[in-house]
Amino acid sequence: FMAVFFLESLAAVLQNGFIVTVLGREWVRCRMLPAGDMIVASLAASRFCLHGVAILNNLLTVFDFHSVLDYFNILWTFFNTLSSWLTAWLAVFYCVKIAIFSHPVFFWLKWRISRSVPRLLLGSLLVAGLTVISSITGTVFLRQMTASESSQGNRTLARRVQSYWRFSQPHAILLWLTPFLLFLVSTLLLMFSLHRHLGQMRDHRRGPHDPSTQAHITALKSLAFFLVFYTSYILSLIVVIVKITTFQGHWCWAWEVVTYTGICLHSSILVLSSPKLRKALKTRLW
Repeated sequence: FMAVFFLESLAAVLQNGFIVTVLGREWVRCRMLPAGDMIVASLAASRFCLHGVAILNNLLTVFDFHSVLDYFNILWTFFNTLSSWLTAWLAVFYCVKIAIFSHPVFFWLKWRISRSVPRLLLGSLLVAGLTVISSITGTVFLRQMTASESSQGNRTLARRVQSYWRFSQPHAILLWLTPFLLFLVSTLLLMFSLHRHLGQMRDHRRGPHDPSTQAHITALKSLAFFLVFYTSYILSLIVVIVKITTFQGHWCWAWEVVTYTGICLHSSILVLSSPKLRKALKTRLW
């Protein structure tokens, strides 16, 4: 499982590095990108760093470099929070641009969403930064309590540590659940709209092999697939935070593989679903 985790993470680093390279070059050359590509490029950059930090974290754990783990955990928190918000904004963007609803708010969002993307990206960076500040503050506070163990006694320390975790656990869960709920609502709305439109196309007697019908079916399958895996990713993080169960040895590596599978495969979906990225991939392969 350890080998599978490192291979999976390496594949994710290469995929996201490829996305950043292709879209980044276009961004520099044209000095602008379509709003959707801006989110995809930013998401790929954050995931590139997230998987890199995850690899370093696990290598440090294997070789018992626990003294520097706190610093890499803070980096992981930053990139994971940033990736969560960017994933949510990408889902919102696709939902607003593709889904068909007649509500006035939806029309207003269609008009505003593209121009709001730079501010959404900046806001995601600020939220991730605030999360890191909170994480650093908590780490320093916990170390100070641990350092005073000899003067306060084990029972006092245990009570203080327990109080700290009672405060920090809901805070951490809320930070990840907020973008996840945004992602969940947007994805379900988009799936509902696509499914409804697919039904209308079938009513007009378009065959199952019609290109438009096939495109809708493929999109629905991709959305459902990623929804399941991304939900499992968020739930696995919550399980780790709440400490419902702990994994040792091979099971720990199996848990790491399951945790990162969803976002790794989502990067593959982003590459294969983008004509621009597909074309660049074919050019490099051939």
